[in-house]
Amino acid sequence: MINENVIKQLKDYADINNVPIMLDDGMDFLLDYIKKNNVKRILEIGAAIGYSAIMMCTVGQDITVTTIERDEKRYLEAVKNIKKVGLQDRITLIYQNALDVELDEEYDLIFIDAAKAQSRKFFEKFEKNLVPGGTIITDNMGFHGLVEKDPESIESRNLRQLVRKIKEYIIFLQDNPRYETRFLDVGDGIAVSKHIYE
Repeated sequence: MINENVIKQLKDYADINNVPIMLDDGMDFLLDYIKKNNVKRILEIGAAIGYSAIMMCTVGQDITVTTIERDEKRYLEAVKNIKKVGLQDRITLIYQNALDVELDEEYDLIFIDAAKAQSRKFFEKFEKNLVPGGTIITDNMGFHGLVEKDPESIESRNLRQLVRKIKEYIIFLQDNPRYETRFLDVGDGIAVSKHIYE
């Protein structure tokens, strides 16, 4: 079991250094989903400091996570944190832009928690690595409440574009006939896209 103090240290570090990590109720949902659906092999896009990969491993001793991070500082922090909790045998860290990564393995769950404007590209790139009937979960679908707003009311041009991208991704998920997607108002908004196994 991971020491509660270590988890608190990770959260404090994220808070102080403005590292976006999953909100508590979103994390609770994710861990519960992994447990209830007997998920064993996970691919995470966006390791940040390793917090969510570590948390996902707490669900069971037989869970393995492959996680990708492109930011060097965060990657090195993740390496340190994963070693600190002794999970380096179960968490594989890849330092690269996820869109440049090629994987052959199959995963029960793909968790997308990286550059929000790229969510669709990540989804389309890695869905071939999903087992039939597996699930793709995407975080930050609400993006701090901004997705509910009229994009034109958002002052920052970059933020406006980002919100538009998230809205386009929502439509892509809704219209994707190969997946059944539920949008949940937990954490910062979560999309749960279950592959329809034919």
